[in-house]
Amino acid sequence: MSNITKTVGQRIRNYRNQRGLSQEKLAELSGCHPTYIGQIERGEKNATIESIEKISSALGVSLATLFEKIGNENNKSDIPLKCYELLLAKNETEQEKLYKILSEIDDYKNM
Repeated sequence: MSNITKTVGQRIRNYRNQRGLSQEKLAELSGCHPTYIGQIERGEKNATIESIEKISSALGVSLATLFEKIGNENNKSDIPLKCYELLLAKNETEQEKLYKILSEIDDYKNM
């Protein structure tokens, strides 16, 4: 499957895990089959936009947020996108700690 399919699937998994939902619960909330949710998360299925909309709604995430920063392959470096994906996979407390670490490194560098 394409990179976008894998990226969207990983983001769905990240948001589902952040919210403490099982694949079965997400399937129930979105009206999709649990097997289908798993296939989407693994990037094995190219989901319809209707399915993605149902899933994003069940997760409480806008489509804009779900697709944010996808398709910027023209960047010379994908490090910012990798950092974004890493942060996205963490819960809010972990995100705050990682931000604090980066801020402290940046402050130290500027001394």
